[in-house]
Amino acid sequence: MIHLDCTIMGQPYRLACREGEERTLREAVSYLDGKMCALRDSGKVKGTDRIAVMAALSVAAEFLSVKSPQGPLSDMSILEVKQKLEAMHTVLDKALAPQENLS
Repeated sequence: MIHLDCTIMGQPYRLACREGEERTLREAVSYLDGKMCALRDSGKVKGTDRIAVMAALSVAAEFLSVKSPQGPLSDMSILEVKQKLEAMHTVLDKALAPQENLS
């Protein structure tokens, strides 16, 4: 496992990932940070928890639009998409678990 120090909306996080996954994790962090900072800066959403939920909904909506009939996931069943999402959750849980131990 490799540990990466990242910042999301001004808060430091130490995330773990497998060797070779650093770039993907950094891109995900950067994308999420951009979404969350944009929501915060809009002034329409208050509170870190609400900002995180709204950012997650935005990312989910983007993902589902890619699943549209013309999208790159159009040849996948809902079960296959669900399995991919579950795999993503597993990767995220593993990356965030070391952060919980820093408290």
